[in-house]
Amino acid sequence: MEKKNAVVLLSGGVDSSTVLAFAKSQGYELYALTFDYNQKHKRELDSAKMVSYTLGVKKHLVIKFDLREIGGSALTSEMEVPKTSSFILHPSSFIPATYVPARNTIFLSFGLAWAEVLEAENIFIGANAVDYSGYPDCRPEYLKAFEAMANLATKISVEGRFRFKINAPLIYMKKSDIIKTGMALGLDYSLTWSCYDPQPLTPPSPPLLKGGKGGVIPCGRCDSCVFRAMAFQEAGVKDPLLR
Repeated sequence: MEKKNAVVLLSGGVDSSTVLAFAKSQGYELYALTFDYNQKHKRELDSAKMVSYTLGVKKHLVIKFDLREIGGSALTSEMEVPKTSSFILHPSSFIPATYVPARNTIFLSFGLAWAEVLEAENIFIGANAVDYSGYPDCRPEYLKAFEAMANLATKISVEGRFRFKINAPLIYMKKSDIIKTGMALGLDYSLTWSCYDPQPLTPPSPPLLKGGKGGVIPCGRCDSCVFRAMAFQEAGVKDPLLR
């Protein structure tokens, strides 16, 4: 039986890499889509390439554009990446400075365009609404709305050939359960990257951190690093990015 195509948004982080492994386990022909948008944590692109290669995707496409021209985020401007982890202490109080305006809408739009060309009904995204930083474009109601729009806005769906489905299999999972799922699927988390504020790797190398590909190591203090550390601890396994 011929495999069905699936487009998977792949940042190189824990969630998107787990989703790629999950889509592979479901028998899809994988088309991974990564974005170089001039983000501060561009180191994640190396991880996306390594994960993509390891999981044997059919094609890995890296699309480049510059969201620093728009700004509005600590990830796409000179604004400092917060290190207070205040979201973890007050999870419903605010949307953090690391929110990138309309990022998932931009990413999913590219994914939708490629999926239409590939005739891929399924688009996968690693959105999570449990252990996450409060981004509005990670909510299930947002993904449902985008799916409805996708089926109104594309030639292939208007012609009735098929309907697109936005798949977010991790949406209601705790981060620790996501890690357990990925490990069960054989995903090597040492290839992934989470840090929003990579730090230069200078000798002597810090004794507890590795993953210094590209001359940087995780800061260990941004919300993304803290979420990752908490998740591995709760999962009862050591983060392979640590020595």
